[in-house]
Amino acid sequence: MNSVNLSRRSFSGRFTALFSAAGLSLPALATRAEGKSKAAKDLRKLNSDGKPADGKQMITPIVVHKGLIYVAGQGAHDTAAPEQFEIGRHTTIVMDNVKKLVEAGGGTVDSILQLTVFLADIKHYDGMNQVFKNYFPNGGPARTTVAVAALPGNSLVEINCIAAVSK
Repeated sequence: MNSVNLSRRSFSGRFTALFSAAGLSLPALATRAEGKSKAAKDLRKLNSDGKPADGKQMITPIVVHKGLIYVAGQGAHDTAAPEQFEIGRHTTIVMDNVKKLVEAGGGTVDSILQLTVFLADIKHYDGMNQVFKNYFPNGGPARTTVAVAALPGNSLVEINCIAAVSK
């Protein structure tokens, strides 16, 4: 019986020493757990209608965290034949979707802080800009535009963004 108590005491002492050596204490662990709980409350995953996502999507369209709205990449998902694709039309579809998702997350087009634009071909740069500038009459956000080898979803352009919650 004494050897069992000694082993438990020994284990308890070593366990406490291990946490102490790592700079942790049981109250600190409790505080960290509370912090994780608060962080989970600060994180909202929303569907494309701005309602809580059901967790079954592989990609969540809107994530709101600490006053920022993250919008997943939006493509045109055109059902026409590829030879009928037109950059102005695709940019309008994509920017309308981005605007809708930012608003569903609690922001506005003017609260968009940063966009990343992916073009299927750099030759579409000017055509995309012709439509893009109409969405930002008060000045546009920070933006990066890159041409890529290909885009999914039958689209000449894909755009993701980060916006501030403004509502």
